[in-house]
Amino acid sequence: MIQEYLRFIRHSWPMLIFGMMTVFMGNFGQSFFVSWFGSSFQESLGLSATSYGSAYSMATLASGLLLMWIGGSIDKISLEKFIVFCTLGLFLAALTLWQTNNLTMLVIGLFLLRFFGQGLFPHTAITTMIKEFSLNRGKGLSVATAGVPLGEIILPSIAVFLITQFGWQQSWLVIALSVPLLYLPLALFFIKRGKNKKYTEHQPTVDSNTSKPLKEDGTRRTLLADYRFWLALPTFLAAPFIVTGIFIHQGFFLPQMGWTPIFFANCFVFYGIAHWLSSMYAGAMVDRFSGRQLFKYYPIPMFFALLLASLLTGNWVAYALLILLGTAIGSGSPIVNALWAEVYGTKHIGRIRALMASLAVISTSISPILFGYLIDNGITGSKLFFWLSMYVLLAMFVAFFSYANEK
Repeated sequence: MIQEYLRFIRHSWPMLIFGMMTVFMGNFGQSFFVSWFGSSFQESLGLSATSYGSAYSMATLASGLLLMWIGGSIDKISLEKFIVFCTLGLFLAALTLWQTNNLTMLVIGLFLLRFFGQGLFPHTAITTMIKEFSLNRGKGLSVATAGVPLGEIILPSIAVFLITQFGWQQSWLVIALSVPLLYLPLALFFIKRGKNKKYTEHQPTVDSNTSKPLKEDGTRRTLLADYRFWLALPTFLAAPFIVTGIFIHQGFFLPQMGWTPIFFANCFVFYGIAHWLSSMYAGAMVDRFSGRQLFKYYPIPMFFALLLASLLTGNWVAYALLILLGTAIGSGSPIVNALWAEVYGTKHIGRIRALMASLAVISTSISPILFGYLIDNGITGSKLFFWLSMYVLLAMFVAFFSYANEK
């Protein structure tokens, strides 16, 4: 497997670097990064936990709905123009948070941050990998999405350093300047190099597992009319929904589990490593088998992670929880994204991915509110973990009757 990756990276490194760095920059809009500024937002603006959670969910929901519309434009607009648009948007988001002094500006800043960071940046990278590669699609997706665990490993420490040295508002100015000054020139350079046929894999769109042409390219309408999609949807949404809710409300879970914030932050290193390793392994497995065959298996670690946290306590449970969650999320990305291309083709994959990314973002807007409601009404951390594990189990059962039955 390592040799396969090395040959692939040596052959296609420009587009792979572009994909990874684009996903990495999108981490600035991910919940795990924004959560380090949550207490600062609340203290500076005088917000309660409910007010801040509602603002965050409102911004996330709006970004998810807009992503459904804007994300499909990547099928029509050149990659260079699209990435310039994304860069300007993330730059504006960070500048808005830099100048935030009231709730309205906070919501606008979070909306832009979630839309461009959590939404368009990874969407652009993943869609590009799907279109660019066919026989090595799984490996391409896993290399690009490695930008997420890389961010999970190093960005929390960077966030703490920036806040300590410059304060939370000035930290966003530093982030803002890094986008057009560092990211954009490099991104355009690698896109230009990647267009050289010497580096990219221009294979016909085939199913690498059957060596037969894929079915006619489907549209969003094809997807929504397919009953298999609705059976697979609960499994697809489980990871973003659950993980976002846990991270945003970690202040509630940590005391009940007997974990300190510093200890839990240190555990994120293992989460990021598990995320990265499982993504790389799953990417190779997708190319060897298929996303359709692997889809029914990837949520298993998430089920055991939640069940374990519902039954046991101790510091070792924190490591197990984050390692298993990281494994599920890391393996899920190349498997699920390859699945859409395998079943519906790549002609309209930008629109299809925009819809799926939008639904994922919307799910992350629901869990903070739902978890908050359950917490306010007295649910314990162990009970919430248990019911979440039952949701994952039920979702996996339903998924067995979707694409998972296809060979």
